[in-house]
Amino acid sequence: MSAKKKENLSLLVFCAPALMVYIIFKLFPAISGVFYALTDWNGLNKTYHFIGIENFVELTGDRHFWRSMLFTLKYVAVLLITANSSALLLAVFIESRPKGKGFFRTLFYMPNMISMIIGGYMWNFIFTRVLYYMADNWGMKFLDRSWIGDPKYSFAAIIIVASWGVAGYLMIIYMAALQGVPSHLIESAKLDGATSLQCFFKVTMPMIRHALTICIFWTLNSGFQVFDVIYSLTGGGPGRATQSAAINIYEEAFSGNIRYGYATAKSTVLFLIVLIITVIQLNLMKKGEQEL
Repeated sequence: MSAKKKENLSLLVFCAPALMVYIIFKLFPAISGVFYALTDWNGLNKTYHFIGIENFVELTGDRHFWRSMLFTLKYVAVLLITANSSALLLAVFIESRPKGKGFFRTLFYMPNMISMIIGGYMWNFIFTRVLYYMADNWGMKFLDRSWIGDPKYSFAAIIIVASWGVAGYLMIIYMAALQGVPSHLIESAKLDGATSLQCFFKVTMPMIRHALTICIFWTLNSGFQVFDVIYSLTGGGPGRATQSAAINIYEEAFSGNIRYGYATAKSTVLFLIVLIITVIQLNLMKKGEQEL
């Protein structure tokens, strides 16, 4: 056996445990889910019937699902802007400090170490108790809002908590990219009369374009799968005003009539939508990188 084959075999052996976990808990359920989307299985009985594309035909008229998809698209669009802009600002702020980088990096990354279910319930307490206390006792009347019960404010509450939870992770990626920007390029731009903002947008941003691609890709994928933040804050309410596609699928599969086959059909449609948007995003960002 050649040295190259031995190297490849050793790499495969080391990757085998993670690969097996991925196949068993990710790949196999995804593939089997496509099959169950063509059945009337309720997730409990051993018997089920093959019904073809009936679930997908019914899905075309499911207004609750399509409303949840519209809400998910709105959530993803706003989260892309808020989470990435706040993460980039934090990264620039920390990298520009001569001291205390480790402290601030740890401080802003800590929310990412907390389960968003726990974080969501923490913020639920803040929105329903702490803010009312501040409004009543500290004179901050602008905080006296129904942050969870009013659809106008519940969406803002969800975005605040979601951005708080993911900004620290994205910040680390941006910081790594900022550390790779050659300092002599920025110094040369300043010698040519460029301002700090011009240096950032003309020199730094093009150099960290790859990090922007990664962060947008990650935010898109996690945003379309959002469940824990909304479940712990509003549960999809009031009514269905803040129901994401993932929560709609969860309710279809595990609440009420328990239609597992119909729920997997919804999951398949969601997967295809995310796949199309992700492919378009990666192609656009890749073209942008090649033009630089």
